[in-house]
Amino acid sequence: MIRRYEARDRKAVRWLCCQTGFLGKPIDPVFEDRELFADYLTRYYTDIEPESSFVLELDGEVKGYLLGSYRPFRQQFFNLFNNVSLFVRGMAKYAFYNKATRDFIGWILRNSWREVPKSPRRCAHFHFNMLPEAQSMAGTGRLMNAYLDHLRSKGVKQVYGQVVTFESRRGAKLFERYGFQVLDRSEITKYRKTHPEPVFLTTVLKELS
Repeated sequence: MIRRYEARDRKAVRWLCCQTGFLGKPIDPVFEDRELFADYLTRYYTDIEPESSFVLELDGEVKGYLLGSYRPFRQQFFNLFNNVSLFVRGMAKYAFYNKATRDFIGWILRNSWREVPKSPRRCAHFHFNMLPEAQSMAGTGRLMNAYLDHLRSKGVKQVYGQVVTFESRRGAKLFERYGFQVLDRSEITKYRKTHPEPVFLTTVLKELS
């Protein structure tokens, strides 16, 4: 079942975000602070603009989500303060993190800003994840269509996403099936030591009619 996100889904969405955060697998081997990770990726959508998010239920449990926003300036303003808060919290615990987590933070500070592909600034966007048992073309399509219908109802003309892609999982061709075009992509170098093939962050864009 595809339905709108509700406040009761917050815990499940945050857990799912961390459970799929390392190339579809749990984030823990590369970053141990799940609270910080979930706050960075989901807090705006669940706490500030929840009306633009949707979940996929399987057997009564949330197994996938699409978190979206059509208010880019509100999100940019939120991120300005949220990122400072995350930095302060992370630095306060830095000495107590394991080596993998400290390496992850080092990559964020040194390289992450260099490896972000181009994206539209005044445009709706989305972020989505699914557990393996819920992954299907039909489920992904229904989840995406629910969000796109929401955007059309708001008069939105364009939407983009920045998604982690590699050939053996969720390549750019998947989004082309839904009418998206690849705008730009950049390799995420932090995965070179942990994954056998290049991993990219890819920006995809769709014109809405």
